[in-house]
Amino acid sequence: MIRGYDCKIVLSDGSEYPGCRFGARADRVCEIVFNTSMAGYQEIVSDPSYTGQLVVMTYPLIGNYGITDEDFETKIPTIGGLAVREYNDIPSNFRYTKTLSEILEDHGIPAIEGVDTRKLTRAIRDAGSQKALLTDIGMPAEEAAALLGGTELRRDQVAQVSCKKRWYARTSNHRWNVVAVDCGIKLNIVRSLNQRGCNVTVVPYDTPAKTILDMEPDGVFLSNGPGDPEDVTPVIELVRQLRGRFPIFGICLGHQMIALAYGGRTYKLKFGHRGGNHPVKELSTGKLEITSQNHSYAVDAASLEGTGLEVTHINVLDNTVEGLACPRDRVFSVQYHPESAPGPQDSGYLFDRFIKMMEEGKYHA
Repeated sequence: MIRGYDCKIVLSDGSEYPGCRFGARADRVCEIVFNTSMAGYQEIVSDPSYTGQLVVMTYPLIGNYGITDEDFETKIPTIGGLAVREYNDIPSNFRYTKTLSEILEDHGIPAIEGVDTRKLTRAIRDAGSQKALLTDIGMPAEEAAALLGGTELRRDQVAQVSCKKRWYARTSNHRWNVVAVDCGIKLNIVRSLNQRGCNVTVVPYDTPAKTILDMEPDGVFLSNGPGDPEDVTPVIELVRQLRGRFPIFGICLGHQMIALAYGGRTYKLKFGHRGGNHPVKELSTGKLEITSQNHSYAVDAASLEGTGLEVTHINVLDNTVEGLACPRDRVFSVQYHPESAPGPQDSGYLFDRFIKMMEEGKYHA
C-alpha cells in the first residue's frame, strides 16, 4: 500500500525520486544498481554480493510471498538498501515466517516503495551505477549534495562479509573434501556441493595457502562476493600459490580473481549484470544457457593473451567474458551463478564438472 511520500532517493546528479519508507528508518549513502529478476527478492536481499548497494527491483510487486527461514543466502544480510515500485506487507505463502519489512528492520536496512522504478532504472542505465542517498523527503537539495559528495564508499566489503573463522557443512556418505574460500559465499553454493557428496570447509578469505595445503582437500572453491576484485589481494595471491595443486573452481568474484592471479585485468561495467535472464554461450559446444548474474566488474578479454587462460563462455548480449579455464592447472571459473535459487537451472553441470576434476585428480594421484 502506497502512503504519502516521506522519503526520497537522491542521485549524484541531483535528481530526486520520492517514495515511502519501509524496513529500517535510516539514511544511507550507497552505490545504486538495478536487478531485473522477477522472483527471489529474499535471496537478493541476503546475497553478500550486494553489500553496501541500494538495489532497485525492476519487477513491480515485491514482498507478496514474505520471507522463509530456509531460503536465506546468508544469516546476516548486508545489502545497503532496497527500492521497489509496490511493497506488499500481507504475504500469501504457507511457508512464510516474517515479512520483508520485518527482516529489513531487524538488520537495520532501509527501503523505499512507491518509487518510479522504470524511470530510475533508465537513469542508471544511461548514467551508470553511481552514489545515491536514501533520506527523508524534507532534506534540502544542498545538504543532500554535500552528503553525497562527502561520503566515500567502502572498499573492504569482502573483509566485512567473510567469515571470521572456519566452519563446516558436512553431508552423509561424502566422497570429496572441498575447501571454500569465503569472499561472501552464498549458502546455496554450499548446498549444491553437499548435494554432490562434498564435505565443505568454509574458510576466511585471508586464510594462508599453507593452512589449506595442510587440510589436503580434493578441491578448492572460490566464492562470489562484493566489491572490486583488485582489492582482494589475499585471494589473488592464494590462487597463485595453489594453482596446479588442486582443482580450483571460481564463481563470480572468484572468476575475476582467477583472471587477476594469472595476469589478466578486470574493469568496471557501466551498470553491471544483475538478474536471472542473461544468455551465455559455451564456446566449445555452442550451447546457450540462461543464467543468473550479479556483478559490477568483468574480465578484459584482451588482457588474457599469454596468461594460460582460455575463454570458455561469453555473454551473448555484450560479448563480455563469462567463463575461463586453464586445463593444465585444472582451474576453471564462470562469471554467472550456476547455484541460483530461484533461477535458471541450465548451468548446474558446472558443479558436476568440478566433481569430475576432483575424481580424476584422485584417480591419477
